[in-house]
Amino acid sequence: MQRAKNNEAAKTAEITRINGLIQSLTQKVAETQAAAKTASDEFYTAQQEYFASITEAESLQSQADEQAEIADASARKAGQVAAQLYRDGGDDTVLKLFFAGSAANADELLSRLGTMDKLLEYNQSVYDEAISARNSAQSLTDQAKVGRDERDRLQQVAEQKMVAAQDAAAAAQVALDEQAANLETMKAQLAALKDTTTQTVSDYQAGVAARAAEEKARRAREAAEAAANAGGNSGGGGAGGSPGWVRPHGGARSSSYGPRTPICGSQGCSSSYHYGADLANGCGAAIYAANSGTVDYAGPNGNYGNYIRIQHGGGVSTGYAHIKPGGIIVRSGQWVSSGQVIAYAGDTGRSFGCHLHFEVYINGGYTNPVRFMEARGVYV
Repeated sequence: MQRAKNNEAAKTAEITRINGLIQSLTQKVAETQAAAKTASDEFYTAQQEYFASITEAESLQSQADEQAEIADASARKAGQVAAQLYRDGGDDTVLKLFFAGSAANADELLSRLGTMDKLLEYNQSVYDEAISARNSAQSLTDQAKVGRDERDRLQQVAEQKMVAAQDAAAAAQVALDEQAANLETMKAQLAALKDTTTQTVSDYQAGVAARAAEEKARRAREAAEAAANAGGNSGGGGAGGSPGWVRPHGGARSSSYGPRTPICGSQGCSSSYHYGADLANGCGAAIYAANSGTVDYAGPNGNYGNYIRIQHGGGVSTGYAHIKPGGIIVRSGQWVSSGQVIAYAGDTGRSFGCHLHFEVYINGGYTNPVRFMEARGVYV
């Protein structure tokens, strides 16, 4: 570069080359980040469609079970009426009940015959209700089976989208790291080439060394902070339960699991069903692994913003959403210990203030995280 400064043609060529490299790096970052966003949005959509299919299949099965109960109750009722009519055996016995000497005249006899007809008519209606309920139960059971098949298909789609999103996020991070590592150097080289004074590259080299030292010190501070936070904080994050489960974040629970009235803001509206529990301990507060396990996703995830999922074994996994920009400090495939700091709280995605959105999954499907953790001695 110093030699190029002494030759105008060489200097011009070098400036052109460096500008091209800078543009190429910037474009690569933009392209990979756009691809990562598209993939993360597709993952989020697939995940939510899978969750909705679970609700639909469970609702259909619940309706089928309800109709089956109605059918069973109606069948028992019809049987009781039939038993009352024929408990002494056959139509002759029934007729004896009506023609026995207690009927004083023809009018009373006709009245009793009318009562028997109404009883038989009632029994027919009960029978018809039982048949209708049984048919309805079978139809709903068939629909529930279709719903479960669709649920299983959507689960596979969601997992495929997750893998694609993780790959895209990794590619974007590689491009960003490459840019961070080289962009400042190239800009400094460009400035040195354009400098018309007798300044040499030595000042630039000293600056690079100073910045490297600053970066090393920053990483050391973050590592020390993470180690200090690993044992918990004043808000209750990291508090242990059994066996090995801990509270994933400090602060109070600001929103629980289940149906809710949507909240709307500049980023749109929240969902009408909350699949997790929200814990609010302030922007940048530490987020802990709820138990030991392997991180199988760490990156953007649509409305969840920056998101981590950890597989704990036995079909159990946990999700952590709305992590602050740059706040994920683990990577996919990494083993984490119970209570280890994995991220820092933020309000990325469709969020209305800094908090952790915490979810628990059983075989990939959502479950109530509050009840799940309570059963393990941890209160969120």
